[in-house]
Amino acid sequence: MSRKYLLKFESDWPEIESVIGKDEKQEQAISQMLAQMTLAEKIGQMVQPELYSITPEEAQEYKIGSILNGAGVWPKDNKYCTAKDWAGTIDQYWQALEAAYADRPFRIPLLWATDAVHGHNNVYGSTLFPHNIGLGATRDVDLIERIGVATAKEISATGIDWTFAPTVTVPRDYRWGRHYEGYSEDPEIVAEFAHAMVSGLQGNLSESYQVLANVKHWVGDGGTTKGVDRGINQYKEIDLINIHGPGYFSALTAGAQIVMTSFNSWQNPANYDLRVLNPTKAVPHHNNYNFKIHGSKYLNSDVLKDKMGFDGVLVTDWDGHAEVTDAELGNANFSVLSGVDIVMVAARRDWQSVYSNLLQAASVGDIPMARIDDAVSRVLRVKMRAGLWQKPAPLARSVVKQNLLGNFQSLAIEAVEKSLVLLKNNDKTLPLSKDASLLLAGSGADHIGKQTGGWSLSWQGDDNSVTDFPGAKTLLGALEERLGKNLETIPKISDDWKESGVGKVAIVAVGEDPYAELRGDIQPWRSLAYSELKAEYQQDLDTIRRLKTAGYTVVTVLFSGRPLYINEELQLSDAFVVAWLPGPYAQGIANVLFSENLDQLDFQGRLSFSWPNTKRSFAINRSPIHMADYQVPETEQSPQGEHAPLFPYGYGLTMKSAEPNDYLKRLVLDNRDYDSPVAEVTAENQIFPSPHYSLRIAGRSNWMGQEVTGAEVVQVGGSGELLSAEPGDTVARLKFFGHDFLLAFQHRVEQVQDFRAYLESNSVISVRIKLREQPRESVWLATHRDFPSQPALNIQPQLQQLSLNEWHHLKIPLADLANIGCDFQFVSAPFMLFSTAKFEFEIKQVSWELGGSGK
Repeated sequence: MSRKYLLKFESDWPEIESVIGKDEKQEQAISQMLAQMTLAEKIGQMVQPELYSITPEEAQEYKIGSILNGAGVWPKDNKYCTAKDWAGTIDQYWQALEAAYADRPFRIPLLWATDAVHGHNNVYGSTLFPHNIGLGATRDVDLIERIGVATAKEISATGIDWTFAPTVTVPRDYRWGRHYEGYSEDPEIVAEFAHAMVSGLQGNLSESYQVLANVKHWVGDGGTTKGVDRGINQYKEIDLINIHGPGYFSALTAGAQIVMTSFNSWQNPANYDLRVLNPTKAVPHHNNYNFKIHGSKYLNSDVLKDKMGFDGVLVTDWDGHAEVTDAELGNANFSVLSGVDIVMVAARRDWQSVYSNLLQAASVGDIPMARIDDAVSRVLRVKMRAGLWQKPAPLARSVVKQNLLGNFQSLAIEAVEKSLVLLKNNDKTLPLSKDASLLLAGSGADHIGKQTGGWSLSWQGDDNSVTDFPGAKTLLGALEERLGKNLETIPKISDDWKESGVGKVAIVAVGEDPYAELRGDIQPWRSLAYSELKAEYQQDLDTIRRLKTAGYTVVTVLFSGRPLYINEELQLSDAFVVAWLPGPYAQGIANVLFSENLDQLDFQGRLSFSWPNTKRSFAINRSPIHMADYQVPETEQSPQGEHAPLFPYGYGLTMKSAEPNDYLKRLVLDNRDYDSPVAEVTAENQIFPSPHYSLRIAGRSNWMGQEVTGAEVVQVGGSGELLSAEPGDTVARLKFFGHDFLLAFQHRVEQVQDFRAYLESNSVISVRIKLREQPRESVWLATHRDFPSQPALNIQPQLQQLSLNEWHHLKIPLADLANIGCDFQFVSAPFMLFSTAKFEFEIKQVSWELGGSGK
């Protein structure tokens, strides 16, 4: 097992001593190969397309060095692929690269990457472990390394050699939608676990099952202001080093060979604009540098490679190169000049354009050949260390076995048991008796998505059923297995429910719906109150209230990717358990709730995050113990005074102990509400065409989206989504090509608007629309861009009533949107459409009409 990593204060970026050092024979081989490679062959090693956007023939033509499969991407688009299916698909590309070098005096094997972040989570039948936020609560370093070993074995069973893990982020604001990807708010746990996970996944790369580990996201992604995904990190450099750096220091010490750059920016004078110091034609220079780390020569080259001595590969995140000032999806020159070695590019036309632009810039000297050679040398070094020249083709590997998938469920259940945190246990409500007559209720009672969260078979994890995870049990399934007929379930408790619960126990499972990056952020105008995030969550609170009023002893189990304000739920509960995002095996939860021997099985989870006591305590964090003079950054809140946590870092009860729950004496109900900007409400609020609203489109390869400003054709990603607008934006024509795609009109000034005044019985959203092709799947209408995190209305039935190629006046009653929980106090996009359907239409007017007036 790996040695424990000791956290210490660093006055500057430290030099790393990796357990994997340079091998002189390998270095000689790299130099010899590099001298024989053409420029085109070198560029091929620097471009990483996505499976859906490249064929084996194209991989051979461009001599591509690595390929990835994104979340929710499977061979032949088959969610239920076997291990052999995976290895067979990868084998086709592997053989294509062998053929590409058949007439050369050397060969360079293909490298395949995947997002295995809590187990081999993109592959059907694999073992899924709790997300990192749950693992952080276990405090068990040995467990983390064993999970790393198990995950590596399942990855290698599908013929894959590289995982984009571990995530070593240090989340500092609960609003961040990737919060659950972090082990802790404190680098103490992150550093230990990063070292252990890399040791488990990768070791010294001598075993046939070990895979390349990739620490991410370099650096500071968890420290953005207001928790905005891909937002601005404003930390002082000394804090960036000592709060957000230790996970990298420990992981690289353990031998991690790959680092992935982060979408966020670091707004600091040290993060200079490389174009000012090194003017070049390779990248344009029209706008001020936006401090994006994908373009940070200071952090990517001066710090990571020079000061820290990292000799492995630096790879971009998904199309991350395009986030830098003046960059484009088809041009990654800025990122490469900053020190990036491999560019991850999703769409076919974009990766081919990136390839061409790199080739052109390097051929004329705009990108120095030394930079190209450095990048390629690193790629070759990492491939050699991974033993790729010695490994047979994927289908011929002895480790490719279907029976290795799902073979570690007992380990996953152990991780669930150890991750649970007990916040409250009045009068020793827990453990429960298996002979008790129990009632199970709540939105999380039979909801596999709330247990597994995002990055589970699909990207957002919101389209799975329990049958998608062999061996899985929802909490309902786990309790049925244990209790049989002694379990009663009530999906929803009505207002007039009057059954007496005196002497009875109710388990109420509540929790967040699944989400991943971009869709998981809690918007700045919202609070942390669980019951206020969605109408369904309010129903959970109502259920707890009714059960408590009826006399039940209430045990609440919370599934969540972050700490939330749950004071009333906590106050009404006799026992309260935080289960985080435990994965598909709720057997572990049932085992602890009904433990028959507390010496052998009790709650052992301890909070690795501070727990808020107010709706507005968004960013309270433990002061790092290794920083003697630490001062709370301006973007965070002091853990003393108003924002003192309800439960501090490290808190967690056991059932065996009789320790008093003194912290609950501080529990108060925060009834404060938020103000929001009030929009001018008129009889008709014109949304399109209008100078006050911008039209944005987004798709699977560019979820940040882009504004459409003129009449040009704009395409998002490789899915074929297309938009064209007539001059003057009087008509917009859109074509959805059957992949995730959305359009939204957003106010150019206000983040949100208060449109509650439109909630009259007959107010409508009015759309002038012409269908050119009917949608055969759902088309979702919303008043925000947070779908599916916030509700939306399926308007496919209304669209199907419209004849093709004629203009229609479609009116959607606002009452229909209100009835499904749309919040008109915080309208961020007065008109948003999202669909995975294939269809085409034109619109020429969108408005909100008070009282249903129209033209």
